[in-house]
Amino acid sequence: METLRLYDFLPSGNGYKIRLLLTQIGMPFERIELNITKGETRTPEFLSKNPNGKIPLLEIEPGKYLAESNAILLYLSEGTEFLPYDRFLRAQVLQWLFFEQNSHEPFIATSRFLISILGKPEKHQETMKSRLDKGYAALKVMENHLSDRSFFVGDRYTIADIALFAYTHVADEGGFDLTQFPAIQAWIERVKSQPGYITIHQE
Repeated sequence: METLRLYDFLPSGNGYKIRLLLTQIGMPFERIELNITKGETRTPEFLSKNPNGKIPLLEIEPGKYLAESNAILLYLSEGTEFLPYDRFLRAQVLQWLFFEQNSHEPFIATSRFLISILGKPEKHQETMKSRLDKGYAALKVMENHLSDRSFFVGDRYTIADIALFAYTHVADEGGFDLTQFPAIQAWIERVKSQPGYITIHQE
């Protein structure tokens, strides 16, 4: 079997999702670092692999690529304990993956990017206020859901948790105060206690 190659940017939560799952599955992979702040995903060479010019990108075999972090999570988790077999539970996993990309990541991840990766929050104060409001709205949805359960789907750890954990556990780096979300804080600790857990900074 070909070794998987992951085109990645270490601080990226979207890339971290894939590294975390691959590590927890025990699947070896080669990581290729691309600095998105220096335009390294906008080169003709990379655009020939992913015309959208974004990481993560998974090279499954030479010339065969899969983009979009949650699509990669689905592909890798097929047939594993991280993706339920039951139709309804699988659909619920998808529901949270869509929520993460539509209602969560655009606000929590981008706030973190502006503050902690670019380091220029003062240039984006108006944008930041709107993103903080919408990010808090997403966190409230998560808090309510987790108030009477341990994980997002079927009371077991799945890729729904991985997808939402990636940016939630570092939301403070985007200006979010997680102390007002005790259920989320408890869930973060449960995720960190899962076998094979790695931090966002581990390659």
